[in-house]
Amino acid sequence: MIGFYNYTVILTYMSLASSMLGIYFALGIDGVGPTPRYAIICLMISGLFDMFDGKIARTRKRTDDEKNFGIQIDSLCDLVCFGVLPSVIGYEVGMRHAGDMIILALFPLCAVIRLAYFNVTEESRQKKTSETRKEYEGLPVTSVALILPLLYSFKNEIGVENFSTVYGVFMIIIAIAFITRFKMKKPGMKAMLGFIGIGVLELAWLLYNTRR
Repeated sequence: MIGFYNYTVILTYMSLASSMLGIYFALGIDGVGPTPRYAIICLMISGLFDMFDGKIARTRKRTDDEKNFGIQIDSLCDLVCFGVLPSVIGYEVGMRHAGDMIILALFPLCAVIRLAYFNVTEESRQKKTSETRKEYEGLPVTSVALILPLLYSFKNEIGVENFSTVYGVFMIIIAIAFITRFKMKKPGMKAMLGFIGIGVLELAWLLYNTRR
C-alpha cells in the first residue's frame, strides 16, 4: 500500500475521523435530526488530537519522505477538521442565505491558503534547521477548536434567531486572521495544558447551557 504507516500519524487520522463524525452529526444520521452540539464536541476532540500529533511524531526518527508526508497529511486533515466542519456547522445553525454561502465557501478557502503556505515555509525551514518551530505566521486553523465551541456555548444568550449572524461574523474575522501576516508564538506545554483546561470548561458550559 502507498503511504507511511506508523504511530506518528495515528492522532492525525483520529482527528480526521472525529471531524467526519462531526459532519455527520451536523447533517443528521439515520433519520435523526441534525445535532450541531455534538458536531461542536467533535470539533473540540479534533483540536485535542491535533494539539499533540506533532509531539508524538517527533518521538520517532523519520526519513525526509516521512517528515514531508507528515506535513502534508496533517494539513489535509486540518482542512477537513478546521476548515470544512465549521462551515457545515454554520450551515446547520442557520446560515442559508446567498451572502452566507459566500462566507461558508471563503472560510475553508482561507484555511487551505494558510495551510498550503505553512507547508511551503515549513519544508523550507526544515531544510535549514532541525529545531522545532517557535512561532506561527497568521492564526493557526486549529484555533477554531477553542473559539467556535466557546461561541456556541453562548447560543442561548445570543438568541437562536441572531446566532447564525453572529456565527457568520466570527467566521469572517477568523478567516481574515488565517491569512493576515502577523507572528504568533508557538504555545509550549504549559500553554497547551491551559488550552485543555479551557476546553474542559467550555465543554462543561456547552453541555449545561445548550440543554436549558
